[in-house]
Amino acid sequence: MSPEVKPKLTASEPEGSVKVEQWQQTFYASDSGIQSGATTIRDEEELECSSRKYTVTSTAAENAADLEAQYSLTRAQRVRAAMFPETLVEGETVLTMQSSPDQPTNVQRLAEPSQLLKTAIVHLINYQDDADLATRAVPELTKLLADEDQVVVNKAALIVNQLTRKEASRRVLMQSPQMIAAVVRAMQNTGDLETARCAASVLHSLSHQREGLLAIFKSGGIPALVRMLSSPMESVLFYAITTLHNLLLHQEGAKMAVRLADGLQRMVPLLKKSNPKFLAITTDCLQLLSYGNQESKLIILANGGPENLVFIMRNYNYEKLLWTTSRVLKVLSVCPSNKPAIVEAGGMQALGQHLTCSSQRLTQNCLWTLRNLSDAATKQEGLDGLLQILVSQLGSDDVNMLTCATGILSNLTCNNARNKALVAQSGGVEALIHAVLRAGEKEDVAEPAVCALRHLTSRHPDAELAQNAVRLHYGIPAISKLLGQPHYWPVVKATVGLIRNLALCPANQVPLREAGTIPRLVNLLLKAHQETQRHGSGAQQTYQDGVRMEEIVEGCTGALHILARDPMNRGEISSMQTIPLFVQLLYSYVENIKRVSAGVLCELALDKQSAEMIDAEGASAPLMELLHSPNEGIATYAAAVLFRISEDKSSDYRKRVSVELTHSLFKHDPAAWEMAHAAMPLDPGYIPDELDPVYHPYGYSDIPLDGLPLDPELHEQYMAEMTYDPRQVYPNPL
Repeated sequence: MSPEVKPKLTASEPEGSVKVEQWQQTFYASDSGIQSGATTIRDEEELECSSRKYTVTSTAAENAADLEAQYSLTRAQRVRAAMFPETLVEGETVLTMQSSPDQPTNVQRLAEPSQLLKTAIVHLINYQDDADLATRAVPELTKLLADEDQVVVNKAALIVNQLTRKEASRRVLMQSPQMIAAVVRAMQNTGDLETARCAASVLHSLSHQREGLLAIFKSGGIPALVRMLSSPMESVLFYAITTLHNLLLHQEGAKMAVRLADGLQRMVPLLKKSNPKFLAITTDCLQLLSYGNQESKLIILANGGPENLVFIMRNYNYEKLLWTTSRVLKVLSVCPSNKPAIVEAGGMQALGQHLTCSSQRLTQNCLWTLRNLSDAATKQEGLDGLLQILVSQLGSDDVNMLTCATGILSNLTCNNARNKALVAQSGGVEALIHAVLRAGEKEDVAEPAVCALRHLTSRHPDAELAQNAVRLHYGIPAISKLLGQPHYWPVVKATVGLIRNLALCPANQVPLREAGTIPRLVNLLLKAHQETQRHGSGAQQTYQDGVRMEEIVEGCTGALHILARDPMNRGEISSMQTIPLFVQLLYSYVENIKRVSAGVLCELALDKQSAEMIDAEGASAPLMELLHSPNEGIATYAAAVLFRISEDKSSDYRKRVSVELTHSLFKHDPAAWEMAHAAMPLDPGYIPDELDPVYHPYGYSDIPLDGLPLDPELHEQYMAEMTYDPRQVYPNPL
């Protein structure tokens, strides 16, 4: 619209509107926005918006007096009013140009930084005021805290507590050792609970900074705080345990100081409290104090810690509390004294409750703890649910979970026929075979998985089903490969025992031979025997990866003994020039090696050619000696071998052998020998399976065993001390 165009005005329009119109006729030809309220625009947009500049509404006319007063303010006044509203006269308002509450004006945007700056300046002034006030008050308050009048002490403690709520005054207090010492003395000497609460609150506030922690530590605050753990007031207990927790986490030397002040003896009874958050802090203190300290673990045991911790795991659902409690149990689970106490308190069942929870860190802690405890729980009842969960977890891709699940299953199926049957019926054989296949070179998974399979395939009603299941699920080739290079001897040792058990099933004999098991066993036997010979005989024993080579010799020979029940396997074993070695092993100082050597020779002697080779190697002399062995199994095998190699000898020789056998084996019951003699020749089933052990337990005398004759299962604690993540020493804030 050109400047010449004028809107028509009515007589009733106010004089202000006329002034606006006259001002617009100036050479500016544009509205600055000061009086009309229109926003300033660019020249190219002027034409589009000019109609709004000349529109006069009736609303403006109705409030003309107010608008006139507002428009009379200059731009500087409006800016000052926005940035410094406190300069406005009371009752005075400024008309805002804001079209929408969600869209601040440019002036309002400019005002924000200035308001922030003003706030910061105010805080600085207040901070300095707080610091100055505290600096002046500290000397006097220190004296008042030592006053004999308990009312004065109470008032002083209350004031100090109020000062600690401000950062500036709190820092001043930290820098006064005299003040901290006075607070500590007041807390431990007063009989007034309110004074104790204020003093404990002061120390709690100071413990959130490292300077405060150091000041508390140097002033002897730890013994005083430990005493406060016996306070009847809940708030005092909370302040004391939280302050101690902060000290244990961040102050060097605090752990020893708490132990010396009998802190553990006072903390363990607090586990009977019911506040979950309080318990979470308390249990974390116990973990910090007991980790790596055997004496602390024993103190926790002596004060009933295991029972209380198991109760928490069974009855609470606060995740942080369950996590901190499981951490304590994980530390205690490697202590030989605490381990049975936790198991007896129902720890296995309580920990098993949380294996399917959504918290991964809780599940992982429970698994590690269960693995550490499992060697002490072989006779524990009520673990059906736990065993089924563990079988299902064998399908996990998490290596830690797989390691724990296989280890727990291995221990819980050791010498426990019921657990063996349950795991076998729950699909445990197939799951363990898949675990072995996925383990690859991970010995921490392969070893316990193979041991669990070894347990499942022997000495329980479903053992034969398990032996067949290994074959049906294509486990034999994978298991046989574990005997190959490179040798990790704990895995080899477990695998040899499993193969021996699998060979007890006639249907497995051919698959084992076709998988190349016999040559691998013979090579292992030769290598292990060479190691034992290289280090000499006698009491000195040869170890590889913590495994005695004598165990490998015994295991390989025992497995070959069972494999030799198959005629084709016998021929393959004999063809590998093993008979001289077996005869030599009859002289071993290890009784079990003598027994399995006599056993394999007993099987090989069924073939005439092998019997002649045994005789040619001079086996008669050591076998005659073994007839007098107190070990019934050794004597029986020796008798069988002697009888078989004497079949082609002269009648005088056979008679002499018969007399020797009668005298040594049946001197108390000649009629029994006549019955046995009539049953000759001996068949492979003459020697009962109970005479063929998998392994004897080595190194773990505290492990309960079934005690079945000559056939105990090897049980090993796969982790003597748990693998502990150092990062967990400093947990997230509770």
